[in-house]
Amino acid sequence: MEIEFKNLLQESEYNQLMEHYNKESSSVWQANDYFDTPAFELRNHGAALRIREKKSGLVLTLKEPKDDGLLETHVSLSEAEAEDLFQYGLIHSNEMKSQLEKFNLSASLEHLGRLETERFEQQLEAGLLVLDKSRYLGVTDYELEFEVTDYATGKQAFEDLLQSNGIPQRQTKNKIVRFMDLKALSR
Repeated sequence: MEIEFKNLLQESEYNQLMEHYNKESSSVWQANDYFDTPAFELRNHGAALRIREKKSGLVLTLKEPKDDGLLETHVSLSEAEAEDLFQYGLIHSNEMKSQLEKFNLSASLEHLGRLETERFEQQLEAGLLVLDKSRYLGVTDYELEFEVTDYATGKQAFEDLLQSNGIPQRQTKNKIVRFMDLKALSR
């Protein structure tokens, strides 16, 4: 289970937070390639499937809503397995196939595009502060994520963090939802 709070940022707010919190850490680059059926069947169930590429390798992740957070299923991929998903919509992992079965997909998975993120992380007393600058489908956006272990305590710490930095709280969709919404508009 992942519990996190999100807030889209203006570029100036992002720069302000970077200046305040990012004293010594360096950025981490990651790329997310998103998959769904042509009719967005996973998206219609509130779920999302991605391959995340980091320096440490490739991970296939299915995110689906559960209680106050998201249930995430992760499977490591080889280059060949990733290529089969990109080219043919094939998944080799039995665990991932089992998780996807409940969605009764009527069509093959297809690659919808890539989102690249430059990520900075800073551990704070109340949780992990993450600052992301993401580029996808011709858009650049900025986001603050706050990852916590307890919903109520984390929510209060998140709201305090925004208030102390003069940043208004904004309704913020997950990156994958923002990507999918923009992709759906472009079809």
